[in-house]
Amino acid sequence: MQRPDVSVVIPMYNEVENATGTLSAVADALSGAGWSYELIPVDDGGTDRTNEALADVAAEDARVRPVSYRHNRGRGYALRQGFAVARGRYIVSLDADLSYTPDHAVHMVQKLIDDPETDVVLASPYMPGGRVEGVPFIRLFFSKGGNWVLQRAMPQRVHTSTGIVRAYRSEAIRALSPQADGKEIHLEILSEAMALGMRVVEIPAVLRTRRAGSSKFRPRATVMSHLLFSLLARPAALFVGGGIVLMLASGVVGAYLLAVYFGGGLNPERPLMTVMVLLLLGGAFALSFGVLSTQMLDLRRTITRLQRDMRVSSGETMIPEGESDGHSSE
Repeated sequence: MQRPDVSVVIPMYNEVENATGTLSAVADALSGAGWSYELIPVDDGGTDRTNEALADVAAEDARVRPVSYRHNRGRGYALRQGFAVARGRYIVSLDADLSYTPDHAVHMVQKLIDDPETDVVLASPYMPGGRVEGVPFIRLFFSKGGNWVLQRAMPQRVHTSTGIVRAYRSEAIRALSPQADGKEIHLEILSEAMALGMRVVEIPAVLRTRRAGSSKFRPRATVMSHLLFSLLARPAALFVGGGIVLMLASGVVGAYLLAVYFGGGLNPERPLMTVMVLLLLGGAFALSFGVLSTQMLDLRRTITRLQRDMRVSSGETMIPEGESDGHSSE
């Protein structure tokens, strides 16, 4: 079978209201661009009739190749199963509710075609030129706040690092080895891509509220994953920043005690003496951890590059053959 130009991976969990309409809309957008394509909807162990709806569409169109498995495993797992069977020169991931209209897929792939130096394209509603329409305030608050924090943790400046709507060169996605089962896979992929020196760019996008079905957004889980990733991605920012604050506080306390000393009222047993020493030691330890964490981060990036080179030399794909417990319909 001839290799398609574009593969579109769409994770779905209880999306029976959206499944058929989403596939039809994406197919229309890609057909209008004149590209050959395949659609890979992944039923992530849903409990509704999403799987049956996908099977009906696949029976009518061989370009629709559903993947399904029995138990819900999370968006990251679903994406990895879809990526594993994707055959296109360019691989796009989209959400099932089309919060981003299908023309975003066309624009992202076109960016990869026009710019051979780009490896990953992100749809970004938070960059200049992007916008948000009708999204509930609480979801927008956590999303924008989390991305603001992550923007300062990423080695490259990215306005929207948590979105699923992306496009990759096939060779870029094959060079990665994400392991996350949940939504943190988006951060994992970006971090690994940047560690490997891939070029990541954003294009302005419009994020709208879903039209049907229920949202899977969970504020608490989202915030925790953002904070944890920020710590892991740039630990020196926390340790060095905290160390500097502690050292400055120690200096302020020391200056006060010095003033008291010259005034003849200094008592070695004053509690502030102990506080000053603890602040000084805490700052020194934090700065030391900052230096150590920077070296560990550099080591992790080096290991990532070596693993990539080994996979490329051995011809491995992103997910080894036989790891998936799902199945694909040709």
